[in-house]
Amino acid sequence: MDIRPLHDRVIIRRIEEEKTTASGLIIPDSATEKPSQGKVLAIGKGKTTDAGTVVALEVKVGDTVVFGQYAGSEINSNGESLLVMREDDIVAIID
Repeated sequence: MDIRPLHDRVIIRRIEEEKTTASGLIIPDSATEKPSQGKVLAIGKGKTTDAGTVVALEVKVGDTVVFGQYAGSEINSNGESLLVMREDDIVAIID
């Protein structure tokens, strides 16, 4: 990857949700919301405290995470839409 996040930021690729229901109905794009789950592609070194120490991030590359629907900033890298957000915007890690 040609993007390296700084400090406590992470780069996430959204995981697309199913476009059909359990009964086989196809949901149009206009009726779906942006997915709020994604896979962590890159992480920064960690958050720097006021004392100058660096606290490592809890998430790691490859984790599947849940985040707020409007969290982060969208960027384009190699034709792919990615999110850059602070670790604080991540709500949970899915095991």
